[in-house]
Amino acid sequence: SMSKDLSELMKEATKEVHEQAENTPFMKNFQKGQVSLQEFKLVTASLYFIYSALEEEIERNKANPVYAPVYFPVELHRKGALEEDLEYFYGSNWREEIPCPEATQKYVERLHYVGKNHPELLVAHAYTRYLGDLSGGQVLKKIAQKALQLPSTGEGLAFFSFPGVSNATKFKQLYRSRMNALEMDLATKKRVLEEAKKAFLLNIGVFVALQELVSKGQENGHAVQLKAELRTRNINKSHEHGAAPGKESERTNRRHTEMMPSKPLVRWILALSFLAMTVAVGLFAM
Repeated sequence: SMSKDLSELMKEATKEVHEQAENTPFMKNFQKGQVSLQEFKLVTASLYFIYSALEEEIERNKANPVYAPVYFPVELHRKGALEEDLEYFYGSNWREEIPCPEATQKYVERLHYVGKNHPELLVAHAYTRYLGDLSGGQVLKKIAQKALQLPSTGEGLAFFSFPGVSNATKFKQLYRSRMNALEMDLATKKRVLEEAKKAFLLNIGVFVALQELVSKGQENGHAVQLKAELRTRNINKSHEHGAAPGKESERTNRRHTEMMPSKPLVRWILALSFLAMTVAVGLFAM
């Protein structure tokens, strides 16, 4: 079976994890639009740390033959898009505001270790993340946009937009063909497949940690803090456009706060729903 193309082997190797994510109730919750602004912000923050590390290591190895064929920074890289989203959600001082849970740091450390010591494994992380995001991005974008009442112009959703990719299907075919052309022996292929599974486990660890963050935030009255933050953001946005805050901004504020579940258990479920949807929708379309 190892004589198959690497992309096919990757899909087969991660099938079990994929099915587990696809059949979880968390994904169904997200599909129903049951995700709050706070969960979305926390997820976006962790993704920023992950992609910053991944893309730093990709840049380090962009000329290395073990990665160079799948180097597509214009088409795929997400760090800049995530910076846009974080500024939208947290404001100009977002770098001081965003949390980096221990599980996210563990993922970051693995990416740096691989990039510096075993760059041939980098393709496993890139494939798992980028093609998953590219595949499920548009579906997730629409769900998040509707659930969080985000602007139709796309603010807060840059992560899901790939302006450098005009045809996702054709690009994925190109990416797979380049990946399949990477020269590696049988032992290396096996290590790459194991790394792909590890990437899934690291992602799951991140979102379990985010559950705990959300739960603690709820217990510490974070919902009250977020409500005030949203009210301030809506007022400031109205002033920027030369209008005083009126009933419309109040309704928007109310919609955001009403979307926040009051029970920690429910918030735990919703935090993980984003991971399940990303993994299941993304890899399903690979």
